[in-house]
Amino acid sequence: MEKEFIEMINTHRGILYKVCNLYCNDPEDKKDLFQEMVLQLWRSIKTFRKDSQVSTWMYRVALNTAITNFRKESRKPERFGISESELQIPDISDLALQSENLSLLKQAIDQLNAIEKAVIMLYLDEKSYEEIAGILGVTRSNVGVKINRIKIKLESIIKKQKI
Repeated sequence: MEKEFIEMINTHRGILYKVCNLYCNDPEDKKDLFQEMVLQLWRSIKTFRKDSQVSTWMYRVALNTAITNFRKESRKPERFGISESELQIPDISDLALQSENLSLLKQAIDQLNAIEKAVIMLYLDEKSYEEIAGILGVTRSNVGVKINRIKIKLESIIKKQKI
């Protein structure tokens, strides 16, 4: 079971990196959040019923972990026993955004609340409204409303940044 879990994490680690980059700016905080997400995935793997795709389940666990961590920043994460070499974790700080437009978008997204960040990250990751609704536990129509409101909010933030 451990080898299957490690293989699953290595296969879908991009999901975890996206969430870490979205919710943390400091490289050490990103590593801590990554470890906390892996721990939560390990704890909940036994309850994964395989009703959805592994990536959908991982998004749900990762986002819930990040949002909980975001709300309770003072809480110290528990350590997990898998070594970095087993997970093949690259240096997350090397994944910095390079273009000016992406940098502006990242700054604007940083100003959103935790739920808005989750919605827009999934949208930018080209998830369907149904997938986003399944990951976040809301209705499809609610996803559409949230995305439209977030787009308007981001547009306003970016316009203010450019002035």
